[in-house]
Amino acid sequence: MIKSFEEFNETSLKCVDCVTKKFSGADGKRHLLVCGGTGCLSSNSNEILETLQALIKENHLEDKVDANKVGCFGFCSQGPFVKVLPEDTLYRMVKVEDAKEIIEKDIIGGEIVERLLYVDPQTKEKVKKQDDITFYKKQVRIALHGCGTINPEKIEETLGVGSFKGLERALHMKQEDVIKEVLDSGLRGRGGGGFPTGRKWQFAFAQQNDEKYVVCNGDEGDPGAFMDRSILEGNPIAVIEGMMIAGYAIGAKNGYFYVRAEYPIAVERLKIAIKQAEELGLLGDNIMGTDFSFRCHLRLGAGAFVCGEETALLNSIEGQRGMPRPRPPFPAVKGLWGKPTIINNVETLATVPYILREGAAKFAAYGTEKSKGTKVFALGGKVNNVGLVEVPMGTTLRELIYDIGGGIPNGKKFKAIQTGGPSGGCLTVDDLDAAIDYDNLIARGSMMGSGGAIVMDEDNCMVDVAKFYMEFICDESCGKCSPCRIGTKRMLEILTRITEGKGTMQDLEDLEELAQAVKANSLCGLGQTSANPIVSTMSKFKDEYLAHIVDKKCPAHVCKNLMEYVINKDKCVGCGICAKNCPVNAITRTDYIAPNHKLASMVIDATKCVKCGLCQSQCRPGAITKE
Repeated sequence: MIKSFEEFNETSLKCVDCVTKKFSGADGKRHLLVCGGTGCLSSNSNEILETLQALIKENHLEDKVDANKVGCFGFCSQGPFVKVLPEDTLYRMVKVEDAKEIIEKDIIGGEIVERLLYVDPQTKEKVKKQDDITFYKKQVRIALHGCGTINPEKIEETLGVGSFKGLERALHMKQEDVIKEVLDSGLRGRGGGGFPTGRKWQFAFAQQNDEKYVVCNGDEGDPGAFMDRSILEGNPIAVIEGMMIAGYAIGAKNGYFYVRAEYPIAVERLKIAIKQAEELGLLGDNIMGTDFSFRCHLRLGAGAFVCGEETALLNSIEGQRGMPRPRPPFPAVKGLWGKPTIINNVETLATVPYILREGAAKFAAYGTEKSKGTKVFALGGKVNNVGLVEVPMGTTLRELIYDIGGGIPNGKKFKAIQTGGPSGGCLTVDDLDAAIDYDNLIARGSMMGSGGAIVMDEDNCMVDVAKFYMEFICDESCGKCSPCRIGTKRMLEILTRITEGKGTMQDLEDLEELAQAVKANSLCGLGQTSANPIVSTMSKFKDEYLAHIVDKKCPAHVCKNLMEYVINKDKCVGCGICAKNCPVNAITRTDYIAPNHKLASMVIDATKCVKCGLCQSQCRPGAITKE
């Protein structure tokens, strides 16, 4: 039990020494780090860990090697991962049956299992170390500190990489000085709004009240986003520490984690971290022998996207229906149970310990003039390297998509990237050299959002993309205000008509008018930003909307009502495989004799075809095309 600064420093030094020896091999052992993130767990990484541990015991290697889980490595499309320390050998796409070869060939035989190494797609060379892989080269891990390195269920390991050093420094400072440090760092909210974090803390600090609260928004709802989940899974102590620093700064004694129930691994590791911190005396009463006391509480959300809006989140914690409140008053003045409350998302709070530990200047050295530090993105969609990416603000979209993301698969052309999730917009090839920061993305018709980044190629229909996001918004609207409840529904109806080939030019005018009305009159950010995907796609891909309306064609061949499958008679060999696979018997033979062979070719009856695509997927390339 830690009861003073002296005891904390003594414990921390021991843990740092232990972890340093582990990374360097000075402890005389080799360590196998197995990815324990959700993505890798879904690909049997837990079974891989158990098999490695069983093989270590079976070969009597307990004194020479151990195997432990760690958080997300980030490079999700290449998981599951097994990393060998101290050599830093990184094995990717490991299967349960590979565990035996890793133990026998590498651990016992001292020989690298080369077939499990990452192969650089450009040079075709095998890469042994993680930091030498292009995906990682331009990344800077601040919010993701410790993820993929430490066991998130062992507080000793988190202490070994600097946990609670930021809190220790804060407890030696005045509350105003802690807030000033955060202000000087330039940290802005990573949940999407980009409001200066220190200024929000100032508002709450200025309120005279015996009870204040800190709330962590872990209700990550954007499609394709998993930044907060990975941080909570990989280093929950960092988020707890950030919450405690915020609590000390504003004068709060209680913090609430609001995490969606669909994140069971994150929730469980957060519970473990809270319990271990309490047992060590780093969470509870008189922390490190000071007058500061703080306790963490956990509340689970049911997965409503609107509960990502801070006032709806507060209602949910209080046991009410998750619906937004009118503002003002803002939560910093009247929040949880009517008390001053600050709400920061997971990534923001995970960044705070770094600022207090390393200093505001070091954090502010990264980024641009108005957007300091780093930002975590969930990079997905039509990109080779899918995963979790943390880069300095100011990194260009080209670097994100091509250098880190590895470009577009199958030689396809880049079309757009949707940033900011359902609240964001599409950026095109004209924006590839734009620096990523809050103001720049907004100026180009999109937004930072919480960090979702979905890449699209030439096969994506932008009208269909806008329809997808509007369907999501309609499903997630709480219905409290009529502009959002009714307006989004009307916009979805118009988009549906357009994708079905029933759209008119008047529909484009109606969409623009509705978009402005919903933005101006909705109660919360969900409604106010709901039309962003429509506005950005209409602005940058007007030709696709016109093709759907005027030509009754979908250029990307995505909208089923506006496309059909056609058999190329010059390439069809009449084998009949397409007809055998057609579920509705829409394909028959003709009396046409194709050149160079005697078999009759096939023909598709467009009136029967349900456009399932099975015929094209089973046929030789080019024999069946979309038109």
